[in-house]
Amino acid sequence: MDERQLRILRELGELGSVTAVADALLVTPSAISQQLRLLQRAIPVPLTERQGRRLVLTDAGQALAGAAIEVESALARARHTVEEFLDRPDGEVSVAAFHSAGAAFFPLLLRALAGPDGPVLALGDKDVTQDDFPPLTREYDLVVAHRLDHAPPWPRTVAATPLLSEPLDVAMPADHPLAAKRRLTPRDVADQPWIAVHDGFPIMATIEAIATTAGRRPHLAHRINEFAVAAEVVAAGGGLALMPRWTSRPHPDLVLKPLSGVRARRRIDALHRPERTARRAVRTVLTELRRAARTIQDQGWNADRDAGEEPADGG
Repeated sequence: MDERQLRILRELGELGSVTAVADALLVTPSAISQQLRLLQRAIPVPLTERQGRRLVLTDAGQALAGAAIEVESALARARHTVEEFLDRPDGEVSVAAFHSAGAAFFPLLLRALAGPDGPVLALGDKDVTQDDFPPLTREYDLVVAHRLDHAPPWPRTVAATPLLSEPLDVAMPADHPLAAKRRLTPRDVADQPWIAVHDGFPIMATIEAIATTAGRRPHLAHRINEFAVAAEVVAAGGGLALMPRWTSRPHPDLVLKPLSGVRARRRIDALHRPERTARRAVRTVLTELRRAARTIQDQGWNADRDAGEEPADGG
């Protein structure tokens, strides 16, 4: 038995005919009769009987119709509870982000949502390969993920909200011979030692594209995923590294140079399972993530102009 069948039985007890029930529920009499037959199959005693031309409830039918009132009341309370949960502005929202995105986005989120009536944030850092970002949406309401601009799109099992399209620049010590150049080409940097990320992480494909364009094998001197650590290794003379232009923290001993000749850009998106945004609190955090992305981008463009650099395409 299901809720619809119990409601039909209840209405039959009150209205006294299949036709009247059909009119009340805006369906055909045959549809009402079919549902009554399905309900009767689940009950070992008769629920209805004929009295002349009328179909009326038996004692068992009347007892079940009375129970149907309790069922409908309980379901109504359950729906109301769910509606309250979905509409709560202060519910907990879990957000995961890879390291550089967490450093850039998390402080902006915390400050924007610091009021007493806003969502309660549960933040987590997740440094994973591109393929491992979508499965994180089982564990987190929102997942800030990145992929290269020309990489395969996210699977259709998750919804993706674009946040940033961020250039990747070449980081080097301020006194490096290439630091005098305004822009770099793959030939400029192909012979240099590189601080690369581990295989399977988005930026590795750009280093491989640099080597392919220059016709040389890359010299991968170090494998470091964390940009803050990579920046220190670059500053100490350990090699060059690709750094995101806006979300990596500036280092006083490094300069970033834009790269021409290859597509050096990454997309930063907020991934989530479609049903998660039924909650008002999740929608609020997603809106703040988009607002934070605009702030990060505007600050980056302003820094480009201050440095005499065009707010450009990064390659």
